[in-house]
Amino acid sequence: MTEAALSFKEVTKVYVRSHLGRTYRTRGIDGLSLDLKAGEVFGLLGLNGSGKTTTMKLALGLLRPTRGSISVFGKPADDPQSLGQVGYLPELPYFYPYLTPREVLSYYGRLSGLAGGMLKEHVGSALERVGIVASADRKMSEFSKGMLQRVGVAQALQHDPRLLVLDEPVSGLDPLAVAEFRELFQRLNDEGKTLLLSSHSISEVEKLCHRVGILSDGRLVRLLDQKQWEGEPGRLERLFVDTVTAAMRRK
Repeated sequence: MTEAALSFKEVTKVYVRSHLGRTYRTRGIDGLSLDLKAGEVFGLLGLNGSGKTTTMKLALGLLRPTRGSISVFGKPADDPQSLGQVGYLPELPYFYPYLTPREVLSYYGRLSGLAGGMLKEHVGSALERVGIVASADRKMSEFSKGMLQRVGVAQALQHDPRLLVLDEPVSGLDPLAVAEFRELFQRLNDEGKTLLLSSHSISEVEKLCHRVGILSDGRLVRLLDQKQWEGEPGRLERLFVDTVTAAMRRK
């Protein structure tokens, strides 16, 4: 049996906060069990507050589960070997405006353990893959949203991870940039990389993903396979709306 790229086993995350002597508990994720197959593109859909970002942070080892376990290619998600196999693009990547893409990637490359000739090679390769070689030495302050997003993808890619976690990767981009990013993600998947992406752009999820998980109130309420929507544009959106509406009525 093929090892899962990312596996959640009965994962619950409870946030605890105190205010004026009272303790408040909120469930971010409740009993999540999910396996991502190696080499697939998996989409997470859900309304704001449904648990998508919590799920991604747990996968990245940025949060620890209250209960349950998470593994990346068979190792605990917070293990250094696991982290070395994951690339992450946050929804709003931020880079110091006075740096250039080459400087940004060199910095992140060193954090990933790259050095010397290998660092230079990986930086050059990442710049080329996202199409910003010609702008590699311009200041980030001169860049559009789309260009900043390209730098974000480049830093996620440059240590050659097996799993890419992409949080709203096409948010705020113009149609041409969206199409270019879609092609890039497809190429990465064709190379064998596993992609986990969260997006409010259901049409993009429909075009890219092999499977989709729908979250509602911290619970995985439905798993969908590409066969359930392919060949019928807009069907995934209808399935999503119907599923979330039914889940809200059951509350």
